[in-house]
Amino acid sequence: MNKIWMFAIAMGLTFGFGACKPKQSAYKAAYEKAQEKAVEEEPEEEAPVAAPAPRPKPQSSASTQKERVRVVSSSDNSGLKNFSVVIGSFMNKTNAESLKSRMENEGFNVILAQNDRDMYRVIVATFDEKYDAAQERDRIKAKYAPQFQDAWLLEKN
Repeated sequence: MNKIWMFAIAMGLTFGFGACKPKQSAYKAAYEKAQEKAVEEEPEEEAPVAAPAPRPKPQSSASTQKERVRVVSSSDNSGLKNFSVVIGSFMNKTNAESLKSRMENEGFNVILAQNDRDMYRVIVATFDEKYDAAQERDRIKAKYAPQFQDAWLLEKN
């Protein structure tokens, strides 16, 4: 007798909760109604929009170090622009050339420069604009973290 009551309660709950389920046909009907409404509405004519004027590059507040430097090797024929990204500074030319070689293998066009105090600067990018140099410095810091976290900007004097 107890089993019959349990079976009856289970069947009642099953039918009770089953009746609350929305049917797929209800969703389909609502979707079709929305589709018809969208087709009936006529799209408004849009006025032609002029292309926005190009925005000037923001000024970078990144700090720079001004130095008078000269390119060490004639193979670095690309020359230095106003702002450069320096990833290494060395007193020893061999160490600087080693880092230069490694970064050239990574695909960079590396320039080796020397300042008035005979420090060798390993430059991986050079730009006319400070903003572009700061962007590249930040990209290099992110890509090669934590190796080049002390990369800095050199401003040609």
